[in-house]
Amino acid sequence: MPATGIRELEVLRREVVTPRMVRVVLGGPGLAGFASTTAPDEHVKLVFPDPDGTTRPPVLGDDGETLVWPRPFPENREYTIRRFDEAAGEVWIDFVVHPGGLASDWAQQAERGESLWVAGPRPSDPVPPELDHHVLLADHTALPAVARWLEELRDGVDAQVAVLVPDAAEEQDLAVRPGVSVVWLHLDDPDVAAAGDDVLGRHLDALDLPGDGRVFLWAAGEAGVLKPVRRWARAHGFARGTCDIAGYWRKERTTAVRTTRR
Repeated sequence: MPATGIRELEVLRREVVTPRMVRVVLGGPGLAGFASTTAPDEHVKLVFPDPDGTTRPPVLGDDGETLVWPRPFPENREYTIRRFDEAAGEVWIDFVVHPGGLASDWAQQAERGESLWVAGPRPSDPVPPELDHHVLLADHTALPAVARWLEELRDGVDAQVAVLVPDAAEEQDLAVRPGVSVVWLHLDDPDVAAAGDDVLGRHLDALDLPGDGRVFLWAAGEAGVLKPVRRWARAHGFARGTCDIAGYWRKERTTAVRTTRR
């Protein structure tokens, strides 16, 4: 099955990670041949049923690589693979839960044995190995990617991480080792709230970074919060190959919250 394939997976279990984060673990016979990439922010499309309960997944094209999607497009959302455990036969998907979200509602109600069609993952560009100092910035929706990133961080790579979450209850245990630092920014903190959309940009301004061109910048989350990050990156000479900044959602479209990158 190619990396761009489509497969039907089963819900193995559902776990509450934090008050606003639910994990659905998928597996079953359909996972055979699943090809995970080396990118910690790799993502898949989850295909959800139509209102009448019918699921219309895409099919592989004649080339055996591309997907042909039905029209109109079925309901789908992109999500980060939090972990792929080949030995256990599991794929973890973490969902930020909130009122009125298609994927959020599904994740909170998913029962063992239910099926879900999954397309992907799509290949992602790996971080160049010479960039051995990583700066990771994320909001709540991008926390699954950060968690996996730190678990899979190569030996000899340092990381400075900042994660913007609603409150302290949304903090998670991350794989922190020597050379890795994590700062949690809480939206219910008056100073964080006062910074508004500039909170991650201000955090970047305060960082002490290596001056030898070894830095890779990755940022993901709400589009407005990332605008100052994009400006900072341009002003400091970051370009394709040395940074990856991905808007996952917009405040005015709260039903489109995803834990993935485009």
